[in-house]
Amino acid sequence: MPLTPRFASRLSDIEPFRVVEVLTRATELEQQGRDIVHLGAGEPDFTTADPIVQAGRQALADGRTHYSQAGGIPQLREALSRWYQSEYGLVIDPGRIMVTPGASGALLLLSALLLNPGESMLLPDPGYPCNRHFMRLVEGRGDLVAVSAESGFQLDSDLVGLHWSEGTVGALVASPANPTGGVLNREQLRGLSEAVRERSGYLIVDEIYHGLGFGVETPSVLDIDQDAYVINSFSKYFGMTGWRLGWLVAPAAAVPELEKLAQNLFISMSTMAQYAALAAFAPETREILDQRRDIFAQRRDFLLSELLKLGFEVPQCPDGAFYIYANIKRFANDSQQFCLDMLEQHGIAITPGADFGRNRASDYVRFSYTTGMDRIEEAVARMTRVLA
Repeated sequence: MPLTPRFASRLSDIEPFRVVEVLTRATELEQQGRDIVHLGAGEPDFTTADPIVQAGRQALADGRTHYSQAGGIPQLREALSRWYQSEYGLVIDPGRIMVTPGASGALLLLSALLLNPGESMLLPDPGYPCNRHFMRLVEGRGDLVAVSAESGFQLDSDLVGLHWSEGTVGALVASPANPTGGVLNREQLRGLSEAVRERSGYLIVDEIYHGLGFGVETPSVLDIDQDAYVINSFSKYFGMTGWRLGWLVAPAAAVPELEKLAQNLFISMSTMAQYAALAAFAPETREILDQRRDIFAQRRDFLLSELLKLGFEVPQCPDGAFYIYANIKRFANDSQQFCLDMLEQHGIAITPGADFGRNRASDYVRFSYTTGMDRIEEAVARMTRVLA
């Protein structure tokens, strides 16, 4: 007889990534001949910019196919250091920059670095769902803190003080944020830094949507707090999702421990992807990427206006990323069923609020405008027929 599988108990606390489930079902429907408008996944629809692709091809032709250093190739760490200088006016030692296999790799490293079993990190709810699951993986805990439009759906110093407990070691926030697109300004970042520092904790800021801000300043927390940990990625603004490349900036004292973890967990990142990423900072590449950011802004303006006309409520103006977090209470009281109906009956793939936490999750859905304007217009037309 076959053995009954026995899996680790932590798996019962790690929930599925629902946006992937939505994408899987949407693909199944497409294979059946259905026309599906994809407003679910948080992935730019543009292919990687050609200068990056050409650099990747050249890296393969040059035989860049061996392991790299655990912290990344020196050329890329230096390029990132120059990027912080040119974008933010910050002097960041390349030795403080760790290249990682996507921002997910950075999240795993920081969870293992900062959390002992039973300790916790404060997280905004709603927020990126995988954060708390990385923490559970290392036997820590992500403590979800309900946030509202009044705080910009972000943690603030008051919430940190209210929810900090004996086992809390820090706070993790994102700016621009997923799913709301909210941006933390300098005053908010300073307040968070001071609140966490007063409690001898760690502040982690997810900045993976930097470069995708629309008409507002998007400061790096490193301009306020050089001891903060910063996570970033080549996936969003730089459009390299499938290359699986990210980075983190850490205090110098933490880098040897992070490298030790990376050696054991990853050995190294994709070497050819790292050489390809060097081309991401070239002026001709940046011109392409900035044009794409402007297209995202146009899509946001159109979709936001149309959703408001239809009767959705959007309490947080999305000033960055490529998401709109919308309240559906005029139409339904169950966002999961609402999303299922939209997909199965009307061919529109959107993500339920339950993917991002528990705080009023049944009231909200996330629209991702990572598809062409013609498809967004088609989605609006379909929703208008059903909801208007």
